[in-house]
Amino acid sequence: MAVGFGVIGLGNWGLMHVAAFEGHPQAKVVAVCDANGERADETARKHDVPGSYDRVEDMLSDPAVEAVSIATPDFAHTEVALAAIGAGKHVLVEKPLATTQADCERIVAAAEGSDKQFMVDFHNRWSPVFCQARQAINEGKVGEPRLVNLRLNDQLSVPTEMLPWAGESTVTWFVGSHAVDTVRWLFGREIERVYAVKRDGVLTSMGIDTADFYESILEVEGGGVAVVENCWILPNSGPSLFDLKCEVIGSQGAIYMDTSHHRAIETYTQDEARYPDVFVCPEIRGQVAGFALESIRHFVDCVIEDRTPMCTARDGLAVSKVILAMERSASEGKPVAVG
Repeated sequence: MAVGFGVIGLGNWGLMHVAAFEGHPQAKVVAVCDANGERADETARKHDVPGSYDRVEDMLSDPAVEAVSIATPDFAHTEVALAAIGAGKHVLVEKPLATTQADCERIVAAAEGSDKQFMVDFHNRWSPVFCQARQAINEGKVGEPRLVNLRLNDQLSVPTEMLPWAGESTVTWFVGSHAVDTVRWLFGREIERVYAVKRDGVLTSMGIDTADFYESILEVEGGGVAVVENCWILPNSGPSLFDLKCEVIGSQGAIYMDTSHHRAIETYTQDEARYPDVFVCPEIRGQVAGFALESIRHFVDCVIEDRTPMCTARDGLAVSKVILAMERSASEGKPVAVG
């Protein structure tokens, strides 16, 4: 018997959730929900989904919905997640868990008081590149990790064209949350203190009230350090929508990773040069594949097998506390302790 899933929020990534569930033999999308009712109806028709809603509470009252995934904007997770937990559903929420510590703690308390599964989608933990790095670290091949340099940047089209709500968020919440969780996961330790700077001007000149980039130094338990760059004003002419590079320098070796300009495949036309995605969510024979879907399917497995997901609500809380410290540090111009 397939588990009935409902997807809340039908932007680009919400549709990715729909594709991920469709590709799992023990999951069935039984409902979709979006504040734009026409979008919900169109998605339901296209994917042969029986339930279409424009109100979350109506979808949560649908008895066919046993689990939900939440792909609403960064700042709009809390009340939806709490309502879903309260309705007795299994819950997968996109990163970040929430954008205040108080809201994160409310969700953690509710999730841990439920007998259902709860997961935050930090999908870099399923990336073949980062998984190999983590395995090498665990096996001691590079000694003790001492320094991580990680940059995760987006093209200007992301805040100006893809995200109509970019002015209500920041690049630290949108992609920095992935970067912070990856740092925590690679080190296997928590981040204790941060020092961050930010600059604005490009996006504000376009009427989007958010910073262009953050540069952050993260001090990790045990003496490790990470330098994290998050920017979303890369030129749209670049060959890839995002730029993700990472290096791990250990006491006995180093690891270098490139998941965006890897040159596994290059295409050149009269109009552009591109490095197509082969890792995150490539299309293979008409079906979407890649590690971004594997994290979602991991949640399905956890629901079916009644086991704790890899990324819990507490992971979400830990990441949000670091992001909050980064933003406070950048505003105050001084190092800030996490939490």
